[in-house]
Amino acid sequence: MTQREFRDLRTVAAHAAQLAAGPTESVPSLPITASRPVRAAAAAAVRLHRVMNARTELALAQLEANESIIEALHDPLVLVGAERQVARANQAARALFGDRILDRDLAASLRNPAVLEAVDAVLKGGASRILEFSLPVPVERMFEVRVKPFQRRVPRPALGEDGMPAGTVPGRMVILTLHDITALRRSEQMRADFIANASHELRTPLSSLLGFIETLRGPAREDLEAHERFLSIMQDQASRMARLVNDLLSLSRIELDEHMPPAGTVDVLDRLDGVMAALELKAASRRIRLTLEAPDGLPAVVGDEDQLTQVFQNLVSNAIKYTRENTDVTVAVSLADGVAVGVSGPAGRGGRGMQMVAVAVRDQGEGIARTHLPRLTERFYRVDAARSRAMGGTGLGLAIVKHIVNRHRGRLTIESAVGVGSTFTVYLPAASEESGEGRAAEPARRQA
Repeated sequence: MTQREFRDLRTVAAHAAQLAAGPTESVPSLPITASRPVRAAAAAAVRLHRVMNARTELALAQLEANESIIEALHDPLVLVGAERQVARANQAARALFGDRILDRDLAASLRNPAVLEAVDAVLKGGASRILEFSLPVPVERMFEVRVKPFQRRVPRPALGEDGMPAGTVPGRMVILTLHDITALRRSEQMRADFIANASHELRTPLSSLLGFIETLRGPAREDLEAHERFLSIMQDQASRMARLVNDLLSLSRIELDEHMPPAGTVDVLDRLDGVMAALELKAASRRIRLTLEAPDGLPAVVGDEDQLTQVFQNLVSNAIKYTRENTDVTVAVSLADGVAVGVSGPAGRGGRGMQMVAVAVRDQGEGIARTHLPRLTERFYRVDAARSRAMGGTGLGLAIVKHIVNRHRGRLTIESAVGVGSTFTVYLPAASEESGEGRAAEPARRQA
């Protein structure tokens, strides 16, 4: 090789190195002494450089689009590696299991033996599997999970004994796609429960109505006094059936959406003012005083306005029914810490840093024996069935409260002492973390 040829090769190599190191738009200049072949080779390198940059930009744009699509998927998607470590998780999966799911064993976030067994089997070469499982907290949710194998090539430094080309090796992974079927399963259960509950609870009033109708058409056909008495009872029974059906439908709708937390914000004091104003006449008929105690600067809560109004109305209405005449029913609003009241925070963080708004409804009734407290939120459970029916109760009010509070990721507690009274407290997540003003303020008392 002549000295000139050697110089030309060095010039072309230096030019290519400058192209690779510099910005895409810049083209390094050649020495004035560069020969024609060198300039032709340099021009070809520039064209090749621009083509490769364009292809790289296109590939990056496609990759970014794919990433955005995966992140925007409504269903959680998890990519699990050969050692069962989570390599990828989209936004829906991180919202469900928490950000700590990445780079950890899948069992640390998803502790379902059937799902883990399916993942292990597919990683070992098994076929795709579809199964159902449930997540019990914070509210039970049902998922259909599809476990599918995913084959990819990963870098390898040298040629292996299996004769595979240097730089590639088969890497078996698993893709988990979770589809929320809670609404479907609850809809099926809702229909079954509605039929069972309606047939059981409506049997008695329907039998009464049929008996009175038969009596009015027979022996009491000409008895006007019996007509008035029986028609009044029939109206009461029909009204009870209407309330029962309405409460059952309301409960079914609430249970159907219980796994989907609300996203709005609600002013608790505004809702309580409205509820207490609506129940003022009912309270006055029994000479009961309604009092609202609340701090200044109380934060709003995350919730559904209509459902929280129903919660407050059920609790205050129950207190008015069961407190003694000429006593007080007090609604006390305060701030509490999520950890202190045992409320689980998002993604299983145990309520750390979560501020709660507590609404406590206190009455001065006969109280409830401790043995009844765990069952008060069951459907149709009544401590005194005759008294409850006489007051127009359906036995579903506290069940509705419980399911609404569950949907709001809150908590309901019940304290009672026989002969003293009862306190029903609802804890709801605050919409903001600003709690200093609310804690320090003196409580304001309002009386209806």
